[in-house]
Amino acid sequence: MDTATYIIRSPAVLLSGKGTVSDHKTAPPFQIPQFSVNRRRFTALFASLHDDNNTNDRSNKIRKAVGLEKLFEDSPYDIFSKDSPLHPRPLTSTQLPNAISDGPRLRVAYQGVRGAYSEAAAEKAYPNCEPVPCDQFDAAFEAVEKWLVDRAVLPIENSLGGSIHRNYDLLLRHSLHIVGEVKLAVHHCLLANHGVRVEDLKRVLSHPQALAQCEYTLTKIGLSREAVDDTALAAKHVAFEKLKDTGAVASSMAAKIYGLNILAENIQDDCDNVTRFLMLAREPIIPGVEKPFKTSIVFSLEEGPGVLFKALAVFALRQINLTKIESRPLRNQPLRASDDSNNVSKYFDYLFYVDFEASMAEERAQNALRHLKEFATFLRVLGSYAVDTTML
Repeated sequence: MDTATYIIRSPAVLLSGKGTVSDHKTAPPFQIPQFSVNRRRFTALFASLHDDNNTNDRSNKIRKAVGLEKLFEDSPYDIFSKDSPLHPRPLTSTQLPNAISDGPRLRVAYQGVRGAYSEAAAEKAYPNCEPVPCDQFDAAFEAVEKWLVDRAVLPIENSLGGSIHRNYDLLLRHSLHIVGEVKLAVHHCLLANHGVRVEDLKRVLSHPQALAQCEYTLTKIGLSREAVDDTALAAKHVAFEKLKDTGAVASSMAAKIYGLNILAENIQDDCDNVTRFLMLAREPIIPGVEKPFKTSIVFSLEEGPGVLFKALAVFALRQINLTKIESRPLRNQPLRASDDSNNVSKYFDYLFYVDFEASMAEERAQNALRHLKEFATFLRVLGSYAVDTTML
């Protein structure tokens, strides 16, 4: 592998290229040494291949895995080592559990309290798991990184409310890998304490996404809306405070847990209300071709005519279908100056998150990313994982 050095532009975003560290004061740029190609993340993955009883099948898997490892080594799959002192420190939470379980059940972090849709998604993704509630998305990421839990299941987009931008940003800030996805049909209910009627309500509490997904119904009833961190927390607050003029938009499970009455069911504006969750782990999985796979990447580009078109064309040329593209401003450097014919102009600098239907075990996907690297200023594979084809 060619010798290279990388410059960190921001504590929150890892980019290759020129830049400085910005932390409310000026600091000279520093260099990050290239890490050894023998990355620890692959040790356990390749070791697991030797458990296969079929010698020929095992040999084929090992050859495929070695080829994939070489591709990951040749690309900025993860610039930082987890033990690097230069790795940006994640946020902490005093409400996290103190130790990981010694039992066989996976401990799976989710954002919210008991009865949250994220808890249902965690149980769908990992049946018989031990769901671990976290107060914020940041805390769930941190819980996995610090070995407090085994996995995290967090929402990334909703069919009505769109993308969860906070989690897109956290994917780049933390060194976790996407190892799967799970889709959950969301059925919102209007909840209140027993004895409270719809006409008694003046306001309703819930997560901003849930309130947006039920806008038509809530407007028709004439309720003012107040946002809280998650739907189940809204139900818990209404129940514990014994509120008589306030309802909550949450799940039927939250109503059962907190002893609330369901005044109305399926109040979302569209019956096809689905949230997609990502399954996150400390180590990536070795992608296969035996089932439909999806790969998620993030990259940045230099400004110029047709640059984004060229980036997306690398997939079209190889008949690779894109299922999602999301742009997020580059933190701490949202504007870039351009001097064109003595006319100085400024424009936004973006990161592009892309999901495409192909496994990194496929040659066409590997070739597409090699092609993209020719003009991308930064490229990182967030994960290659099986597509969830089920629905609750």
